[in-house]
Amino acid sequence: MNSVDVSNELHQLLTGNNVQTQLSVPQLVEKVLSRNEGVLTSTGAVKAETGKYTGRSPKDKYIVDEASVKDKIDWGSVNQPISEDVFNKLYNKVVDYLKAKEEIFVFKGFAGADESSRLPIRVVNEYAWHNLFAHTLFIRPNEEELRGHESEFTILSAPNFKADPEVDGTSSETFIIISFERRTILIGGTEYAGEMKKSIFSIMNYLLPEAGILPMHCSANVGREGDVALFFGLSGTGKTTLSADTSRKLIGDDEHGWSSNGVFNIEGGCYAKTINLSREKEPQIFDAIRFGAVLENVVVDPDTREANYDDSSLTENTRAAYQMQAIDNIVNPSIAGHPNTIIFLTADASGVLPPISKLSKEQAMFHFLSGYTSKLAGTERGVTSPESTFSTCFGSPFLPLPAQRYAEMLGDKIDEHSAKVYLVNTGWTGGAYGTGSRMKLAYTRAMVQAALEGELANIETIKDEIFGLDIPLHVPGVPDEVLQPIKTWADPAAYNQAATALAAQFRANFKKFGSVPSEIEELGGPTAQ
Repeated sequence: MNSVDVSNELHQLLTGNNVQTQLSVPQLVEKVLSRNEGVLTSTGAVKAETGKYTGRSPKDKYIVDEASVKDKIDWGSVNQPISEDVFNKLYNKVVDYLKAKEEIFVFKGFAGADESSRLPIRVVNEYAWHNLFAHTLFIRPNEEELRGHESEFTILSAPNFKADPEVDGTSSETFIIISFERRTILIGGTEYAGEMKKSIFSIMNYLLPEAGILPMHCSANVGREGDVALFFGLSGTGKTTLSADTSRKLIGDDEHGWSSNGVFNIEGGCYAKTINLSREKEPQIFDAIRFGAVLENVVVDPDTREANYDDSSLTENTRAAYQMQAIDNIVNPSIAGHPNTIIFLTADASGVLPPISKLSKEQAMFHFLSGYTSKLAGTERGVTSPESTFSTCFGSPFLPLPAQRYAEMLGDKIDEHSAKVYLVNTGWTGGAYGTGSRMKLAYTRAMVQAALEGELANIETIKDEIFGLDIPLHVPGVPDEVLQPIKTWADPAAYNQAATALAAQFRANFKKFGSVPSEIEELGGPTAQ
């Protein structure tokens, strides 16, 4: 990844008298408080609010339609094109806007813990608390690395600059625009800090495959013997809970690359959901929220400054950002060997997928492309049934390239390193949501543990007639009847009906991958009914 020339406009911005570069955590905290951007909580964390945007704005995210990327991007509702002219005019407006501010804040760091492939980045912020967020989430350079740092990608973040759609060519006041030729990300009109994190992940999902590295939206940990495990799963599947294992060290909780050297964390921090957080349930996260951490949209008592993690009055999407070093049981630096075990997590509310099953390479590619789970609409009035959700490669909002590219890379890695792949259902058993019950966490932990320790590699299995999955007949610590979903249902005919319906949803969703080799669906997907 080669450095690029800094534009005259950006050079003028970065050399202005209003620039505060590479402030320390205490200095940034002081700035946040003196500028009234946030408050200090009882544990020493900074708490800030993001106004009306409390989550990402996917409809306002664009990639500039440039000659060098035009034929590579998977254009569509996720990767919306925008013209170079629109970008250039907004770029100049944002730079002029930031030049006029009394203070702006610059962080220099890296994306990617592997020095051989890491991306030097620069984040320019209107807000001090956003710069503290960047300092927390990305990889921080030491003094020697900082002296030789040449940024290859720059984020320009101006939350209070609001676009005029009629004049600026955007859909709303908010915009997140990636220009691969200008090596720049423009963010405006939103205070939600997660846009910075996910924008960098999006560009890594473009750049890493070009270098033969598979980018992955997953958590990763390593055992005492150096065995590496990956955990893929959408929200609510148990990814954070199951990867936080006291007997294994955490590599990272969200974004990784898999290179010829092994697995590495793309980030230097964690961005955890905090709704209903407690020390009893998630002690590592709870205790990491101390000085240097950032709380986003968490309600705090005005007198005691204690955080109320059960209060969702600002949003359900309350967050905490903290450095990896705030957790004791980590790999530092966040690099490990090649994965031995890959876990795909799903929370199937229909109650028909096995609690654990072994996947062939084709099945792994099929379920990786499918990215299935059930979304429970418990907070929405009038919605009583869960919805099936398919998120390509368990991270469709952040994939600039066609999905097949990532799936093929995963298949090649599985072959090359003989990784074992398992599909784990943390959802319902004995019936669908409302009739059955949630799979016991103790059972799920026992199954995952058996997979990680290699106990399931050669165990006797039975093939599921509808999904074609190989189900282990015995797992230590788990009743045999729990392993086969049909045996947990009171009415086998009702099970078959529900399973057939879910299989049809899988097949219907998979039709969107027109260019994927047919054997992936034929050998990896459910049996046609």
